[in-house]
Amino acid sequence: MTAEERGALPHPVTGREFPSPVPAGTGWPDDPARAETPVARDPDDVRRLAADVGLAELDARVSVCSACPRLVAWREGVAVEKRASFADQPYWGRPIPGWGDPDPSLLIVGLAPAANGGNRTGRIFTGDPSADWLFASLHRTGWAAQAASHHAGDGQRLLDARMVATVRCAPPDNKPTPAERDTCAPWIAAELALLPSVRAVVALGSFGWDGAVRSLVAAGAEAPSRKPKFAHGVELSLGAVTLIGCYHPSPHNTYTRRLTAEMTDEVFARARALTQ
Repeated sequence: MTAEERGALPHPVTGREFPSPVPAGTGWPDDPARAETPVARDPDDVRRLAADVGLAELDARVSVCSACPRLVAWREGVAVEKRASFADQPYWGRPIPGWGDPDPSLLIVGLAPAANGGNRTGRIFTGDPSADWLFASLHRTGWAAQAASHHAGDGQRLLDARMVATVRCAPPDNKPTPAERDTCAPWIAAELALLPSVRAVVALGSFGWDGAVRSLVAAGAEAPSRKPKFAHGVELSLGAVTLIGCYHPSPHNTYTRRLTAEMTDEVFARARALTQ
C-alpha cells in the first residue's frame, strides 16, 4: 500500500495533511529526516549508521530505521488501523528519536514509545496518560516549559534535559524481544556518547534502568562492580553520571498510587541537585 493509498489526514497542530505512516522529510513538525536519509535494514546497518555522526544526523537515521521486521510491521499496522479516538489524525508510525536539549545535564530514559502515544504524535513520551503525568512533574520541577506534551509542534520544550527510549519503535504489548533490544542498542549508545554534558540520568522503570546501565557502559562509563536492583529512588554512580531509578508513570502505577506526584517530583528535584 502506497502512502497515497493510506489516505491523508490533518495534523492536529498544523492542519497540514499527512498519510500514515508519515514519509520522511514531508514536513511533519520536528521531523529530523530527509527523503535521502540512509535507512538501517538490519543490525549491521544500525551499527554502521550509528557511528561517527553528529546528533542531528543520528536523530534523522534513528527516525527511519527499519532493522526489526516485527516492530516495523507493528508500528505501521497501528498507524494504519488507528485507535478509534484518534481515527481523525495521521500517525507518525516511525521510530522515535531522542528529543530535547542537545546539550543537557539531565537525560530521561524509558523503555519504548507507546503505540498510540509517541507512535502517533512523533515525539517520545507525548500524547498519552504517562506523558501527562511525566510532563506535569517536569514542569513543576523546572525541566519543561509547559505542563503537558500533546503532539509534535505544540510548543513544548525541555529545559536542560533530553528524553530517549532504549527501543525506538512501539513494540507489541510493550515488550520488545531481547534481539530487538540488542539491535536498537547502538542508537542509544551513540547518542549518549554525543551528550558529554549529562550529569544525571533518570531511568523510568526496570527496563529503562537496565538499558541505561548497559548504554552508559557502552558509551564509555566503567562497568559497576555491583549493579543495584532497580527501585524507586535508588542511585548508581557511573563515572561522572548519577543514575536515578523512578517508577514508570504508567496508569497502573499512578492510579494505584504506587507512584505519586510527590514521589515523581522528588526524583526530578534530586536530579536538579545533582546537576547544579
